[in-house]
Amino acid sequence: MPSTPALSSDRDDSGAGAPGAGPVRERGDACPGALRLHAADDGALARIRLPGGLLTDRQAAVLARCADELGDGHLDLTSRGNVQLRGLPAGCGGALAEELRSHGLLPSDRHDRIRNVVASPLCGLDGWRPDSGSGLREGLPVAHVPAPDVQAWVRELDGLLCAEDGPADLTGLSGRFLFGLDDGRGDIVALRPDVTLIASGGGRAGLYFGTSGPGLEVGAGDAPRAAVLAAAEFLAADESGGGTAWRVRELPPGRRPTADRLAVRLAGAGIAHAPLPRTGLPAGDPTGPGPVTGPDGRHALSVTAPLGRLTSAQWRLVTRVAAERGAREVRVTPWRGLVVPGVPSAEGPALLAELADAGFVTSTASAWHGAGACAGRPGCAKSRADVRADAADALGLRRSAGLPVYWSGCERRCGHPGGRWIDVLATGDGYEVTERDGTRSGPARRVPAAGLADAVAAARSGVRAHTTIQQ
Repeated sequence: MPSTPALSSDRDDSGAGAPGAGPVRERGDACPGALRLHAADDGALARIRLPGGLLTDRQAAVLARCADELGDGHLDLTSRGNVQLRGLPAGCGGALAEELRSHGLLPSDRHDRIRNVVASPLCGLDGWRPDSGSGLREGLPVAHVPAPDVQAWVRELDGLLCAEDGPADLTGLSGRFLFGLDDGRGDIVALRPDVTLIASGGGRAGLYFGTSGPGLEVGAGDAPRAAVLAAAEFLAADESGGGTAWRVRELPPGRRPTADRLAVRLAGAGIAHAPLPRTGLPAGDPTGPGPVTGPDGRHALSVTAPLGRLTSAQWRLVTRVAAERGAREVRVTPWRGLVVPGVPSAEGPALLAELADAGFVTSTASAWHGAGACAGRPGCAKSRADVRADAADALGLRRSAGLPVYWSGCERRCGHPGGRWIDVLATGDGYEVTERDGTRSGPARRVPAAGLADAVAAARSGVRAHTTIQQ
């Protein structure tokens, strides 16, 4: 095991080549992890991957201690449900890795950066179920069983990713390749994973490359293993063209992995499957802040971190709430939030008020709901402004939310949301405010920092539309 993780010097970027030619890159994947730290202007940065956002209360306490003893006392929540520690001294890598390793947060040194798994954070907490259907399609065993447990999928998939003798060697995946496990409500589909599992009830799961068909239907018990084989099929397709793609959508259409080729791979592994028609998967809403009513008289509490950043004291408060109520678990969401399960319904309002007083976003009516920002100055040398301070000033003047909004210090727009959102880009002498929707963008409005609150509020006032994601 390495005692001193590598330190990457910069964030890697991808450039576009000729249409259909795939990406052109000047350097390899420098995505940070727990072993490969990123050298930022405010110190080293570590990204701790949390498949499915799942944490025990003890693991959460370890992250708070690492933030205080090794970092700057803060924890950043990412758009993939991971946690980042900033302000780390360059020589702390060995100590950090050993602390994480001893508490199950670094189960494999070789597979650290490929453990990118997002999952529906409310699965099993709010009583929601996909359509139960009437069993599996022809060619698969009929099974009338409860809806798949997406969290169980997460744990099995993570074990397969880290296994030295697993169904496939996936160490060639980039640190950006994403597995998405959706319980059928569409929240994870909206994040556009590279390999998507979506529960469909009746003991079934749909397996897709990206977020459109054709796909394959498999039994829920085979779903994690099938997802690993789908990632292996992506690697094979990528290597046939030179191995330059990090995501499925970066492959030219003629070289993308297909359901037909994946079906051959599944058959070879003894996994029963059936074809699913070409379709765009419906994208659902993200988990918002507030109480989550459960089916058994117990609630979950959902909160988000203002601009995705928490102090260690705020983090410990959530951990204490979970531990004192016997939940022993915290779920980190891909929308820079936290979910605490198992709260008695009578205690919910008071606990939510306590979390609001501590600075958490607890209501979708808050102007801070759906708002995010990159690191900005002084942590990032490429940033043209202290975007977090400017965002806080603008949001502090408004009391209502709207479309998601994201402040970026430069054109890289690190961590920006998908779907329809308001892009607030620092220009050096103010900001450019634009509505974006996938790859399309509207007209840009240039405004000084002093006029940002009004400009952002006006841009966010559009009505958010229900969308269908096409790959």
